Amino acid sequence: MRPDNLHFSAIGFGLCLLAMVALLVRLRRGPRWGLGAWALAGAAVVCIGWSACGLAFVIGPSPSKWAALRWADLVRAAGWVVFVLVLLREGGSVQAGQRSDGRFALWVGLGVVAAVGLGGLAPPPSLADGAAAGTASKIGLIASLGLAIVGLVCIEQLLRRVPGRQRWSVWPLAIALGGIFAFDLYLYSDAVLLGGLDSVAWSVQSAVTACTVPLLAVAAARNQQWSKPLVVSHGAAFHSTVLLATAVYLLAVAGLGYLVRYFGGAWGPALQIVLFVAATMVMGALLTLGTFRSKVRVLIGKNFFKRRYDYREEWLRFTRLLAAPNESADIYVRCIQALADLVEATAASVWLRREDGCRQVAQWNTPAITSVENANGGLVAFLARTGWVVDLQEYRDKPGRYDHVKLPDWLAATGGAWLLVPLVAAEGLTGFVVLMSPRVRIDVDWEVRDLLKAAGSEVAVLLRQIEVNQALLEAEKFAAISRMSTFVVHDLKNLVAQLSLMLKNAQRHGDNPEFRRDMLETVQHVVDRMNNMLAQARLSTRPVQNPQAVDLATVLRRVCEGKAAQRPGLVCSIHESVFALGHADRLEHVFAHIVQNAIDATTPEGTIRVSAQRGESDVRVDIVDDGVGMSGAFVQQRLFRPFQTTKESGMGIGVYESQQYVSSLGGQLVVESQEGAGTRVCIVLPLAQPEQAKLPTGLEAA
Repeated sequence: MRPDNLHFSAIGFGLCLLAMVALLVRLRRGPRWGLGAWALAGAAVVCIGWSACGLAFVIGPSPSKWAALRWADLVRAAGWVVFVLVLLREGGSVQAGQRSDGRFALWVGLGVVAAVGLGGLAPPPSLADGAAAGTASKIGLIASLGLAIVGLVCIEQLLRRVPGRQRWSVWPLAIALGGIFAFDLYLYSDAVLLGGLDSVAWSVQSAVTACTVPLLAVAAARNQQWSKPLVVSHGAAFHSTVLLATAVYLLAVAGLGYLVRYFGGAWGPALQIVLFVAATMVMGALLTLGTFRSKVRVLIGKNFFKRRYDYREEWLRFTRLLAAPNESADIYVRCIQALADLVEATAASVWLRREDGCRQVAQWNTPAITSVENANGGLVAFLARTGWVVDLQEYRDKPGRYDHVKLPDWLAATGGAWLLVPLVAAEGLTGFVVLMSPRVRIDVDWEVRDLLKAAGSEVAVLLRQIEVNQALLEAEKFAAISRMSTFVVHDLKNLVAQLSLMLKNAQRHGDNPEFRRDMLETVQHVVDRMNNMLAQARLSTRPVQNPQAVDLATVLRRVCEGKAAQRPGLVCSIHESVFALGHADRLEHVFAHIVQNAIDATTPEGTIRVSAQRGESDVRVDIVDDGVGMSGAFVQQRLFRPFQTTKESGMGIGVYESQQYVSSLGGQLVVESQEGAGTRVCIVLPLAQPEQAKLPTGLEAA
């Protein structure tokens, strides 16, 4: 045999040995192993022994090594025949109502034993002229040829007997073993006819066997009774892929650096260093870039795993983010970050149900939205009824899948909005999360939807618990104030009585007219304020009449005239009567409170503008100031809750009370504010016709 053929044989036997070891690793023992898996593993072990004998013979040829190789070759072929016979005997591989022929298996088995025995009894050849260990005995060659023919017949029987629904799992096996037996048929038929083995064909026999291993692995993976799948976590696959890509990148840089150094002349070493530093910085930038890492994860999940997600790792990361001990991170922001990370989204916002509808309570990398989504509107009703994850791109293409529900204007105007994830708890819809476009393209299939729905339910339960805890805390504070108000009312009554008596004495005994006039004005002001406080304290216990038509122009002018002394920059831009449903005294209290807040937030030189505008079905009152403003987080999460205030001496009840009353009328109170730029308070009330007024303005008892 020529030396180059020996070298190729050594490479082929080495590859076959490694491939069969890899197949055994793939076929590691597990609870779902059946007889077919054991037969396949046995055939692989025999091939490993055959490859080892071949390597030993190629490295140092001798008659004993050749005899061992011929024995191993016969056992190798017999092992594959036995494997196919086992598959034929397994009940799952035969069509229903059709029994396998036991006599066929018996005759085949006797033939295999006879072939191995005859081949093994054949005398070993001599090593004359150093060729492929001489010519093998004709009996051994005929035995090998017979095994190849038997193997092909068994493959044909297997394909004929397998039901059509199972052929997809058998055809890779048939191609692999058919290739092995067909090559053996060619090799040994040629040897029988010519009286000796073809050295070139014999040298590639092991390489041909190694090439069939991938098909055997595919067949084993498709038949779960043969093997147990080798499970690799997404994290391990990700880090292995990154490590391999980094190694290939560094090798490429090293090769390019060598070329630069070789052809760069005098500048070669310097250019090589610059290239290495620049390549290292590029690699560091890619490894730390979120978009690159996201693309790698998506690529691995789509091409190497049956499931997109490693649910154990995803759920652990999700719960860790929700339970993060960092107090500076808002719980609402942590919730939307946890949902966004599941689908590589770069921004999100959360909307929760309130008394007047769904409001945005937090956002992450998105602008704040002050609009209020109607709790009975089409979008909220659809999410509450179906609990579906809404793919906005799919909605634009096929709105019929979502019952042609009308999207609100604020959502249509939000650029990059991608998914709407409902937050559904046992009590119903708690709110929803708007996810923006992801870093990489992700197909929103059933797996993504189910994961988001499950995670959304967890977030809904958590946020619902937070809302309940806050409500209990607020109720406790209200109870404490109620207990305290009993004593306050009693003290106020005494103060009013004392001041009234002092007023009478002052009118009777005051000698200085100017002093008397100042004293009267001061005392009268105190009495009026105390009476207003008493009226407000009794307001919650008095029955409220149905809303009536109220002329907002009259009410707003009265409020502005009362506050004009405190702030000359107060401008009331109301020129005609505008009627809305409500109670005049309570609306006056609401407007007065908001105007007073604007006065407190602006400098003496500041400007406050009050205006009213009639719409098709509502009336909009705007109170705008250029004061200090409020932060977006305070407006979204604290402004409309009781006992939350930015004033040192405030109680934080006014805005909460105003919002509750406006909501009870079917209106909305919207606040837009920015620190250092001022605040706009918009109060939307239901429109009323003048003829609906039944009581004089100011007499609708609250």
